[in-house]
Amino acid sequence: MRGQLPLLLGVAPFGTAYGAYAIETGLSGGLTQAMSSMVFGGASQFVAVQLIASGVPGGMIVLAVLLVNLRHMLYSASVAPHVDHLDSRWRWLLAYLLTDEAYAVGMQRYGRDDESTRKHWFFFGAGFALWTTWQATTAIGIVLGAAVPESWSLDFALPLTFIALLTPVLTTRPAFAAAGVAGVIAVAGFDWPYGTELITAIAGGLVGGMLVARLLEKEVAAT
Repeated sequence: MRGQLPLLLGVAPFGTAYGAYAIETGLSGGLTQAMSSMVFGGASQFVAVQLIASGVPGGMIVLAVLLVNLRHMLYSASVAPHVDHLDSRWRWLLAYLLTDEAYAVGMQRYGRDDESTRKHWFFFGAGFALWTTWQATTAIGIVLGAAVPESWSLDFALPLTFIALLTPVLTTRPAFAAAGVAGVIAVAGFDWPYGTELITAIAGGLVGGMLVARLLEKEVAAT
């Protein structure tokens, strides 16, 4: 939990912004809190709320959330060798708690060269600290969102939050390509129905980033 504390400083305002934004868009407090418990994924929850508010069909919302959370498949593949010896209850629990921050902190512990057989408790502590913070700050955001007059629009919370998430990860050419392709599609398809511009932008960004990554790999191999 101590290892996770520095990252919680960034998670707390994000969770509060999500709770307030969801209430502002018309979701009930119960649904807003339940999404934090069941989806437990900040970026995908913002996307889901936006699509729900736009009246997008449920199947497309699920697809968008899956696309946003595809990175967790890579995380799980990386963690799997370290948890193979655990029983299924532990693996399911750690899979539920697997997030960007929990992965970053947990893998640092797994990377230490020692003989400990209980590193999964460290992973659990990091994930549980993040989970409790996310639930608590979502609840705070729900209360704040309900208290804010309707004339005080909170729509700005969504773009500001994603700008804060996006900026630190734009460090490679594939990342810039993914962001650029997704941005162009989102703007070009602004008037598309049922939020299809968002889903198309996500898919297009993934494809664009992967293509640039492969081109760079080929350049490296050629040299």
